[in-house]
Amino acid sequence: MKIKWAFLCLALTILPVLTGCESLMVLDPKGPQAETQANVIWISIATMAIIVVAVFVLLVIMLVKYRASKQADDYEPPHIEGNPIVEAIFIGIPVIIIVFLSVVTVKTTYQVEATPEHLSKEEPLVVYASSSNWKWHFSYPEEGIETVNYLYIPTDRPLEFKLYSYGPITSFWIPQLGGQKYAMADMVTTLHLAADDPGEYMGRNANFSGKGFAENTFQVKAMPESEFDEWVDDVKKTAEPLTEEKFDELLEPGHLGQLTFSGTHLEFRPAPEGEYSSHQHGADRAHETSHGDHTEHSHHK
Repeated sequence: MKIKWAFLCLALTILPVLTGCESLMVLDPKGPQAETQANVIWISIATMAIIVVAVFVLLVIMLVKYRASKQADDYEPPHIEGNPIVEAIFIGIPVIIIVFLSVVTVKTTYQVEATPEHLSKEEPLVVYASSSNWKWHFSYPEEGIETVNYLYIPTDRPLEFKLYSYGPITSFWIPQLGGQKYAMADMVTTLHLAADDPGEYMGRNANFSGKGFAENTFQVKAMPESEFDEWVDDVKKTAEPLTEEKFDELLEPGHLGQLTFSGTHLEFRPAPEGEYSSHQHGADRAHETSHGDHTEHSHHK
């Protein structure tokens, strides 16, 4: 009787919470990568649900079939040898589950890391997404414009984000378009995304980066290609140019609203890739050290 009341109270507690919850953004995908990841989540949930249900069914069977009963004081239970078939099932099923989930995970990881297959022939839109405390800077090098704390993208076109940071490590994440990827100083990481449906989506920094982390968000708006081109033309005509002095001001810690500029900071503050990468910096330092050692050695001679 107590168990029944416990289950009833649990159901009455959970029901109002569930009815008031909005749909999880990661389970409401608006792009191919996000859809792949949502499918993996559902597969994982279904697999775990099957395991939980099976375990509870077996538990009930064991409790009912082998429950304690009144026996004589001198009763001794029979000696039962282990069953190799049952033991093989108990070992084999978890192994099969792990192998299945591993294959699904590895296969889908390669899918979400690449350009969506149905858009592979399209020219990607390259956007340099850099973070600073506590804001996001989006540079469109081909379009020659830059935005702060908001991102406009075309639908049905591959997106190639170049991620890096002007401060601590951050994490670029648009839940309805795909998974997160880290943005770090002195290197660039690449994230491939795409949007299938026009609409507004939430983006944020998913990695704790100080006291302003909670408000380190940005707005994403996906629109048809024609509308995106009109927006780019309008920004070029009306937005103020981004100067190095202005960009240095933007890098100061703090929160800002949405800003728009013509030109990008890549012109005077290139991203740390190619000759600006950490590897090249290390090579330069090694060359300078070697040159210094050689000069000092010659001086002693």
